[in-house]
Amino acid sequence: QVRLVESGGGLVHTGASLRLSCAASGRTFSTYAMGWFRQAPGKEREFVAAIGRTGLSTYYVDSVKGRFTISRDNAKNTVYLQMNSLKPEDTADYYCAAKPTSSAFYFTSISTYDYWGQGTQVTVSS
Repeated sequence: QVRLVESGGGLVHTGASLRLSCAASGRTFSTYAMGWFRQAPGKEREFVAAIGRTGLSTYYVDSVKGRFTISRDNAKNTVYLQMNSLKPEDTADYYCAAKPTSSAFYFTSISTYDYWGQGTQVTVSS
């Protein structure tokens, strides 16, 4: 089992940057595929970005491609989401998630993930 703790959210203006971090407990972080999801007020949770166990495979939802970058540091048990050129529509609670896997590939489906953090709030003002 793994415990996930997100941090790095905040209130920023349009065009600003934020870096979210998700720290995982345990010594087997490198056996988990990781994902970032977000949930805006009144909307369903949606996929944002995912990364495979080794960090070599990544995938993004179209709305964040070219602006967001997911990365991981397995030595630090941490996955990151660098968010640049933020827009008001990026406002949401952001959650990281983990899926134990032997595959090096990423996963994009919410139902695939076994463990979730508590979320960190991102608000982008216009």
